[in-house]
Amino acid sequence: MSKFLKIFVRKLKEKLQHDAQANTQQAEALSGNLGQDINNIIALTGNSSDITNRIFQGANGLPMAIVYVNGLTDTVVINDNIMKPIMSDAEVNTAGQRKSSDYFTDIKDKILTVSATSTVSKMDELISALFNGDTVIIAEGWEQGISASSAKWMQRGVEEPSSQSVIRGPKDGFTEDISTNVALLRRRIKSPNLWKIDRKIGLVTQTDVSVMYLKGTANDLVVNEVLQRLDRIEIDGILESGYLEEFIQDQTFTPFPTIINTERPDSVAGSILDGQVAVLVDGTPFVLVLPITFFKFFVASEDYYQRFDISTFLRILRFFAFTVSMLLPSLYIAITTFHQEMIPTTLLVSLAAQREGIPFPAFFEALMMEITFEILREAGVRMPRAIGSAISIVGALVLGQAAVEAGLVSAAMVIVVAFTAISNFVVPAFNISIAARLLRFILMVLAAALGLFGIMSGLFFLLIHMLSLRSFGIPYLTPLAPFVPNNLKDTVVRVPWWMMVTRPRLFAKNNYVRQNVNRRPNPSDKDKMK
Repeated sequence: MSKFLKIFVRKLKEKLQHDAQANTQQAEALSGNLGQDINNIIALTGNSSDITNRIFQGANGLPMAIVYVNGLTDTVVINDNIMKPIMSDAEVNTAGQRKSSDYFTDIKDKILTVSATSTVSKMDELISALFNGDTVIIAEGWEQGISASSAKWMQRGVEEPSSQSVIRGPKDGFTEDISTNVALLRRRIKSPNLWKIDRKIGLVTQTDVSVMYLKGTANDLVVNEVLQRLDRIEIDGILESGYLEEFIQDQTFTPFPTIINTERPDSVAGSILDGQVAVLVDGTPFVLVLPITFFKFFVASEDYYQRFDISTFLRILRFFAFTVSMLLPSLYIAITTFHQEMIPTTLLVSLAAQREGIPFPAFFEALMMEITFEILREAGVRMPRAIGSAISIVGALVLGQAAVEAGLVSAAMVIVVAFTAISNFVVPAFNISIAARLLRFILMVLAAALGLFGIMSGLFFLLIHMLSLRSFGIPYLTPLAPFVPNNLKDTVVRVPWWMMVTRPRLFAKNNYVRQNVNRRPNPSDKDKMK
């Protein structure tokens, strides 16, 4: 045992020494020796074949080199805007006519014809610039390098969001490129108050993360809290916004999400105008919006693009569907098992006839059907899109019909489970519908054990838990608890736009008013024009 322990300790020491040596090598400054600097770059990148360097002569025969990553850069920019200007200058000028520092400044500020240049003085800065798609210029005797913008890589174009269907409204969606996503928001909010704060998170991936908010409208305390939570993250890589969501959310052990994500730029722009904060992550089309309340998960972007009465009806329908998806199976189990007196006599006789010969109790029957449907739904998602939906639909029909004919489940149970599953798809936000799916099984267990008393006890504790939740300091059940009458105009119901004079008070701390007062359409104005 001690032998294995000694080997483990020795391997651990070797690894720590190797990591310390690599970190020291990355943090050291450029030496000014062209050959040594190129060798350090090759060593740090593991002699990777896509790291390309070319040595050439500048003015007065000064040894120079460009380094770039093949596949992340635009070779046309490198040839026409970097190499060609430097070599053309070398043909007509000599370094002896100016100091080396002047030559460095001239190349950086006068000779290069790229959109942006910067100075790198340390090896880690140089490596970071390379993997951002920039071309780095180094030379003999220079203890600094020039980073010239030349990034270009294949990316998906702006398309309609795949996870959120659009009925009425803009059909563009976020992409995996963070600069494109920022431009989509800038296009909608043309204001200098739309501020953007950048961070790089991930020791290995160095993922670009941007926090965007409306200065003067958003709560500065919330913005600072978001930035502090992002700065506390220490992880090797961030590949999707879901990584950040788990790091910065207020509470982990809860089925309810306290941060919402969306692919729709119009939805994010509307949230920013309300005083909320958006967190964009490079490499994913899903943008985080915070802080958030429970009622925001039932709001769709189309609610603001059509009449208020239609939007109000659809919102009430969503809340009803969410309640059905969470409670219907447990209510069926409780009533058929413990409270048959609540069922009308005709319906009770029909249910008793259906359940005659069923070998399982109602709880096991519902549990079996719910698990079967969850498996079918997951299979439909993971299978190829062309056959996934067909397999899930056909599988549900065939299994349901076969289970009823085999006498394993009753026809009423199939109807309950099917209506529950359909109701679950009505909610616009996918992550809140998952919460209903998880809570459904807990309430089913309570209904099988204690009947309606168990369901009410579970809902009571669930309400207490929701009252304790916060999203960056904002109570989760606002504006009902605490009760904020001013914010009720855009929760379960949506009043006409001319009545929504102010923004939500808990999101916007400085600029409450969004429009002029008393702008109600007045038919008398039309009469006056005659």
